Amino acid sequence: MDGNSLNITAERILQLKEIFPEVFTEDKIDFKRLREVLGDQVNTQKEIYELCWAGKSESRGDIQKQTTATLIPERENSVEFDKAENIFIEGENLEALRILQKSYFGKVKMIYIDPPYNTGNDSFIYPDNFNESQNDYKKRTGLANENGFLEKENLWQKNTRESGRFHSVWLSMMYPRLFLARNLLSENGVIFISIDDNEQENLKLLLNEVFGEENFIVQIIWKKRSTPPNDKIIGTNHDYILAYAKNISSCRLNLKQRTEEQLNRYQNPDNHPKGNWTSGDIMANVKGGRYTASLHFPIRNPNTGEDHYPSNNGNWRFNKDKIQQLLDNNEIYFGDNGKGRPKLKRFFDDVKVGVTYPSIWDFVPLNSEATAEIEEHLGNMNIFDTPKPSGLIKELIKLGSSEDDIVLDFFGGSCTTAQSILELNTEENSNRKFIVVQLAESINESSEAYKNGYNNIAEIGRRRIGKVIEKLNLQPSSKILGFKSYKVDQSNFNIWRSDINGKDEILDQLKLFLKSEKSGSKEENMVVELLLKAGKSLTTKIETVEIDNFKFYYLVAHNICICMHEFNSAIRGRIYDIQPSQVIILNSLFESDEELSNTKLEFEEVGIKLSLI
Repeated sequence: MDGNSLNITAERILQLKEIFPEVFTEDKIDFKRLREVLGDQVNTQKEIYELCWAGKSESRGDIQKQTTATLIPERENSVEFDKAENIFIEGENLEALRILQKSYFGKVKMIYIDPPYNTGNDSFIYPDNFNESQNDYKKRTGLANENGFLEKENLWQKNTRESGRFHSVWLSMMYPRLFLARNLLSENGVIFISIDDNEQENLKLLLNEVFGEENFIVQIIWKKRSTPPNDKIIGTNHDYILAYAKNISSCRLNLKQRTEEQLNRYQNPDNHPKGNWTSGDIMANVKGGRYTASLHFPIRNPNTGEDHYPSNNGNWRFNKDKIQQLLDNNEIYFGDNGKGRPKLKRFFDDVKVGVTYPSIWDFVPLNSEATAEIEEHLGNMNIFDTPKPSGLIKELIKLGSSEDDIVLDFFGGSCTTAQSILELNTEENSNRKFIVVQLAESINESSEAYKNGYNNIAEIGRRRIGKVIEKLNLQPSSKILGFKSYKVDQSNFNIWRSDINGKDEILDQLKLFLKSEKSGSKEENMVVELLLKAGKSLTTKIETVEIDNFKFYYLVAHNICICMHEFNSAIRGRIYDIQPSQVIILNSLFESDEELSNTKLEFEEVGIKLSLI
């Protein structure tokens, strides 16, 4: 099996081959043919409209990089690990996005992120190659760990405004992450991104490039504080939320739920057979407009005999025949006393189940509530500069996802997204699942969080999720909630290092490959890695099949068996009984090449695919 993450370049070439098979020759792209096929759609001008910054080509290279890294399950940091469908990942988010490509490609319905705003105080600059070689790493920093690989946690540094590439480094950080995130979105998926004035215009241009300008949905303005700060003449008391679709023609957002006040407007004082109604305007334009003779006529009040004309030489919304039909059906309202101007009865059953969202959001909580929520679950830990209230995130989740969807947040922070989904599921009896990623970013030793025993942001986020689950599980009607915790780590299998050349080093590396698995690798960790690299989700049900004091693993939904410990006649016979579509076996479990060849032939005869590690 290929021990790498998804090959993005190969995937895109396959997509191109499906659309333009005629431009390939001997499995290579013939650009001359491609130009001929595209005709005048090819831009040959030297100057074109595009977003450029220093380092863009390098960040494009980051998109194409693969990783051999994996996720290690942490049962001790989880809640109801074996039953849970929610995922928390501790680790660098670009690496996590690479790892998730095979298993979650096109499966995420909604993404929400609250990335660094690039204020000049954000710490986010670091190399984006998890397994960078020692020589390359030393060229960049002069430092390396004892194995020759970089230590991500030591590379965080502030991107100050004095930097000559202040905006460029932020764009280089965001570009590959947004690209890989788009891959994970379903065809009808949507992404929401919080941002402020520091990078709003650059982020929108970047999203236009990654998602396509045609897939822009809206820029939401969120009122985050009740009063503006007084440090400027015009104080900013709002942030933005940019919304983009994966494919605007497939994306369907949900209407805003009506409030109790809005629902109460619909009454049925006259016991109308069509049910509850509220009055609405029957004028085509209440302020007047172009005069249309066929829509300008008197409406006679049957209660008083009085004729009413459109105001200001305007028009009614309907013609004479339709108005008469409405009068006959008692669908025009003349006020509580029956003597007022005509209004249209708008029946609840005829309107949409929800209402249209505005682009300015002042109906969700302020930032102050976000701080209060953190204090409620974790105590006084005021270390987050821009926490988001769960009420805001819940509204986005209701807008962009449905009851069984996966929601991803790869800038997890204090894990407000996770709390929002858990609470919303309880409120609506829904089953949305979250995947939250957060780096173990160190906490200042002088902070209240550090004094309370927390060493990094990931610990705080994980603890908050646990506290929310603990509270919700106490509710009588609540389902048993939980989450699986994982950590980004190096592969459990030996990876050939291409950065060594000496004879002794090569011989030492060959000795390592007598076994594919690294010494001390845990079986569960290896099984999880194989799940990911075979493109299966982290919530795949795994059964342990025991026979004669030996065991192997069975992926029920995918009909795959995995042998990590032993492969003998008893196990072989049980596998034949199951008749899986595929069997994955460690190469080291075969004592000879002859045994391996015979096993492969036997499996082929009964239609079982054999994959070796």
